[in-house]
Amino acid sequence: MAGIERIVRRIARNLWAVLAVGALAACQPIYRSHGYVPSDSDLAMLAVGQDTRDTVGDFIGRPSSSGVLEDGGWYYVGSRWVESGLRKPREINREVVAISFTKDGTVQNIERFGLEEGRVVTLSRRVTDSNIKGVTFLGQLLGSIGNVNAGEFID
Repeated sequence: MAGIERIVRRIARNLWAVLAVGALAACQPIYRSHGYVPSDSDLAMLAVGQDTRDTVGDFIGRPSSSGVLEDGGWYYVGSRWVESGLRKPREINREVVAISFTKDGTVQNIERFGLEEGRVVTLSRRVTDSNIKGVTFLGQLLGSIGNVNAGEFID
């Protein structure tokens, strides 16, 4: 009978150890990345004012998002999320690379944005001409909302 008690105690001890290790493993954070953002070295291969939509697509690939209009810019969006235990997933990093083109299809702007404390922050910027005067590409895009004339659509 004493032998059976020892076996039961040993099984119970091992079971507690397995449960403790399982509980610790369940609390480990899980990181997930979504989207694609080209690296600075990939963007360095592009020449503002020289490259076209086709060469940008060849060098860094076509984005999953582009501007609303046919001539709109290309947007590469990447996010990093962390999930820990029973908490809901939260975004810990987001980057957006915006490439705008002129009417003839050459690269006009290359901008990299990040997310800091819930605000969009410009991380880097390459511009061909200086007519922007401190307004970011996204600021221009959002500032043009409401400046559409209905007569432009009726033709």
